Amino acid sequence: MANYDTLGNVVIVKFGRGVKVDYKRKFAREFLEKHKNTRTVLEKIDKFKGRLRTLKTKFILGDKTKEVLYKENGCIFRFNVDTCYFSPRLANERLELAKMIKKKEEVLVMFGGVAPFAIVVAKYAKPKRIVSVELGRDCSKYALENVKRNKVNVEIVQGDVRNKVPKLNGKFDRIVMARPNLKDSFLDVAFSKIKKNGTIHYYGFYKEDKMDELKELIYYEALKAGKKVKVLGISKAGDIGIRKYRYRVDIKVLN
Repeated sequence: MANYDTLGNVVIVKFGRGVKVDYKRKFAREFLEKHKNTRTVLEKIDKFKGRLRTLKTKFILGDKTKEVLYKENGCIFRFNVDTCYFSPRLANERLELAKMIKKKEEVLVMFGGVAPFAIVVAKYAKPKRIVSVELGRDCSKYALENVKRNKVNVEIVQGDVRNKVPKLNGKFDRIVMARPNLKDSFLDVAFSKIKKNGTIHYYGFYKEDKMDELKELIYYEALKAGKKVKVLGISKAGDIGIRKYRYRVDIKVLN
């Protein structure tokens, strides 16, 4: 059996252990025959790793490329699957978030990648200002290209959020923390740039029976930052393992 994700013209397949090359090529050939819009089959040979969430894939069949042209929520994104993290499974999450945001708001997206959150928000919410900060140089290059392609007004900043976010002008009504699965919560950075009564959307990775730890982390970081907060809600934004999920916590900052 094989699991796969389709990203526009490219499909990324994860085969089980011990699957032979002949079977992989047969699967790829049949997939391309059935899915005419898919031009390239890649094999996922390692999981996402590191702060940049990079992936390792191997070419199997079709057009020899690792560059994707992917459509979602009426937007178009180009990126390299090996150098830029992108989850098509967050498409509904991005649209849901965009619907929460009002035109007058100033929005910051931390760990912005190739700017899918920022561009979908810009397209549907049309906020007053939206900034996307991303560490990866390659992702930031594609983000700039994607902003132009979708004809939206998004400011792209390349660099470490710990260095770049404190230097941004003003504070924000809403901060989206689409963070990687790391020990550092980066909540102290967000608390320093959120307006009074602003909202932080924090993404954390926890098992179902560890939800109390997620809440404790948020209140602990708020206390250290001298902030009073209210957790408005916690919702699942996708699974990442056995009974382990990506959660979105909506946090209202009261002071």
